[in-house]
Amino acid sequence: MASIIDFSANWSYYTIPAAFVVLMVPHFYGNMLAGKHYDLANPRKMEEHLAKDDKFDKLMFKRIQRAKAAVANGFETIGLFAAGVVAANAAGAPADKINRFALGHLVCRAVFNLIYVWLQDNSRWAPLRSLTWITSMVCVLGLFVVAGNAVY
Repeated sequence: MASIIDFSANWSYYTIPAAFVVLMVPHFYGNMLAGKHYDLANPRKMEEHLAKDDKFDKLMFKRIQRAKAAVANGFETIGLFAAGVVAANAAGAPADKINRFALGHLVCRAVFNLIYVWLQDNSRWAPLRSLTWITSMVCVLGLFVVAGNAVY
């Protein structure tokens, strides 16, 4: 059966900047929620200012905190992801395998952000968020496995 996405063409390098865009979405969303509390001259004080404002909705404050945490988590993982994409390509791994793992990682990161920032107002979503993170890291490890398999 033909796929909607052409996995035979190697577009995996494009997934690295795409991963950056995916990880930054919660950042912009959190800043938008903060509204007047976001100070472009001193952005790292935003959470402190929000915590002091008794009128600011606490649910929105928690969502902003989770958005910032999702961005931090994205920055913690993007380096390993980029290294995996480069390693798999440098080793000459099949493009379809590289593309599938890279796209899998991107989809998992987008779902991770969705669960962490928006759906986790209900803490019962936390285990699914963790499972999504684990799956994204399995995709990253898969990139290194296909790189190793291509070399040996």
